[in-house]
Amino acid sequence: MNIMTLLPFIVLIGAMFLMTRSAKNKQRQAAQMRDQMQPGTGVRTIGGMYATVKEVNEDSVLLEVAPGVHAIYAKNSIGAVLEDAEYNRIVHGIEPAEDEETPVVPDDASSLTGADEDTTPAGKKLDLGKEAKGAKGAEAEPAAAEDAERDGKQDGSTDAK
Repeated sequence: MNIMTLLPFIVLIGAMFLMTRSAKNKQRQAAQMRDQMQPGTGVRTIGGMYATVKEVNEDSVLLEVAPGVHAIYAKNSIGAVLEDAEYNRIVHGIEPAEDEETPVVPDDASSLTGADEDTTPAGKKLDLGKEAKGAKGAEAEPAAAEDAERDGKQDGSTDAK
């Protein structure tokens, strides 16, 4: 037999060996992570539920999914064991300390510019039509007369000028 005919089979066997080896490494790391679980640790299940470990048994884990609500899960259903800071951030909404330099995103863009809702970025007041209804200027009087005249015609009354 020629070595050139055996080369594709050797490459195929080598690739299969490398793939199974990496899969075994991932399984070993996952098992090691699950063995490090202790009561009080925050975890995420493979279904995406966050909970606190209350008790660890040989093949199962007792989780507190809400205050006073406990559920038994298989150890294999634990997707990740979380650090305390990450668990508190996700579940309780507690942000990390200020010294960790985590950027804070404001709720709206007006807090970025420091402007009110009625002003432009240059600081000029915007006219949103709020003053036009109660204004008693030269323009408001003819508009009020036209409105009164229109209202009178709608009531069926005649114009007596």
